[in-house]
Amino acid sequence: MKLLAYRIAYNVLRTTRIISIKKASPSVKIFTFKDKLCARAEPGQFLMLWIPGVDEIPLSILSAEKNGEVSVAIKKVGEATEVLHKMSAGEVLGVRGPFGNSFSTRKGRVLMVGGGTGIAPLMFLARKLVASDVNVTFLVGAKTRDELLFFDDLCALCGEGNVLAVTEDGSYGVKGLVTEPLKKLLSSEKFNMIYTCGPEQMMFKVFCLAEEYGVDLEASLERLMRCAIGICGSCIIGRYRVCRDGPVFSIKQLREVKGEFGSWKRDFDGKKIPIE
Repeated sequence: MKLLAYRIAYNVLRTTRIISIKKASPSVKIFTFKDKLCARAEPGQFLMLWIPGVDEIPLSILSAEKNGEVSVAIKKVGEATEVLHKMSAGEVLGVRGPFGNSFSTRKGRVLMVGGGTGIAPLMFLARKLVASDVNVTFLVGAKTRDELLFFDDLCALCGEGNVLAVTEDGSYGVKGLVTEPLKKLLSSEKFNMIYTCGPEQMMFKVFCLAEEYGVDLEASLERLMRCAIGICGSCIIGRYRVCRDGPVFSIKQLREVKGEFGSWKRDFDGKKIPIE
């Protein structure tokens, strides 16, 4: 009965107030608020954030603290996020969650590959693993130096020698795509697990390299999510519903949806459209 009550509770919309807003890059801000249910989240889970009078959007959780504080990284990409970026501390938001599954934890040596705001759930996971004395190597990708998220924080957490920045324009770190140094790394070093989150075409390349070098992998996928509880079907990939079966998928599951992963998603009408 307690479990059922909790499952009902996490899908009920709760209101909360923004505690703080911090600028992480020219297009990304970190929003912190209190919610006792989302504060129980595990790395990889997501929440639904409601902007009154505008929309409700899914967001990966950046951090969840024992004091009830929860943080999310939000990039300005559309109407809802544009309104969010204009909000101030003290204003009201709605929240549901946490939803979905979480990353599994692995001992030994792990490798994380993140791009854009996909770094957020990986950073949440990295904190948990480092606290358990797991060695974490992190490849951080972005288009430019200005869009490189959490780099200093990751260096402090994992050690400077374990974090490599990759920018497409070469304005910081290695020039190119994050998957290029990944191939060199996998050809010379051994890892027990790869965790990845970011643009799906990037993750598909990470998946292919994991297959090539025989390394286990988990990837956090993003899809259009309306209900977050597996009813609407807008987030389907293959036979899976990302909101209920994911958002974290194993390498075995990704093999099953290889024809769609990195190539197709569904729009608001349920039609398959190419991922760009």
